[in-house]
Amino acid sequence: MGITTTAAADRKGKERHELSRDSSAKRNSKPRKGRRRQKKMLPIQRLYDTCREVFAESGTNIIPSPQDIERLRAVLDGIGPEELGLTPDKPYFRTSVTQRHPTITYLHLCECDKFSMGIFCLPPSGVISLHDHPGMTVFSKLVFGTMHIKSYDWAVHDPNTSAANSSHTVPPGVRLAKVKVDSNFTAPCDTSILYPSEGGNMHCFTAVTACAVLDVLGPPYSDPDGRHCTYYHDYPFARFSVAGVSVPEEERDKYAWLEEREKPEELAVVGAMYEGPMFVEN
Repeated sequence: MGITTTAAADRKGKERHELSRDSSAKRNSKPRKGRRRQKKMLPIQRLYDTCREVFAESGTNIIPSPQDIERLRAVLDGIGPEELGLTPDKPYFRTSVTQRHPTITYLHLCECDKFSMGIFCLPPSGVISLHDHPGMTVFSKLVFGTMHIKSYDWAVHDPNTSAANSSHTVPPGVRLAKVKVDSNFTAPCDTSILYPSEGGNMHCFTAVTACAVLDVLGPPYSDPDGRHCTYYHDYPFARFSVAGVSVPEEERDKYAWLEEREKPEELAVVGAMYEGPMFVEN
């Protein structure tokens, strides 16, 4: 796939060069050395270069500027399976009848202390359990397939939440959260973005069909820097009755109680070699 992409870029560059040469010959106004062919940058290289710039000052709870966020979103929106060398017939998009919980494959692209890039490949019914992204800004691009995304933000701005979070009537580690997203998404679709305290910082991915998600994290997980991945159970709002906390009946499905848990045993993620177009890490 990388050779094909490069060849296509070369052909386009050659066509532009020939057109320029013909026009210049007629005008006889430009020196020949000024008509050198420009090689088109691969989308994956543009993504890497943009990440380096956008996350140059990355750190816990540091959010890129709105202009940088839109710039990176635009680059990701332009990436499809062809730009990554992905096709649904890859072995990691298939399920095995012997597996109770489908295995998820992670294709590592790069990671530094400022950002990371990688692709999650999910077979049908594959699930990435509900987890958080502490102090991080995360871009998720659904490359192909259909996926159900459910995400939450802590309900810290709700006037009734403080009572719940300080009450002894809920188990330790249980907090009230508000649903941000609970929908199916089918590629091609817009890149989703979550932030340290909004945008659906806790989310769960469920593959409706085989699908792939390109993830960019800035900064990446780091236990020494306090960015540890925490997993959660989610319970309906009615699960706990807390004095002083009330939500209208018609809005209760917009809230849930999240309880910290250990990494789920059913979550199996294995690594595999990325075989798509390459980029240069400067």
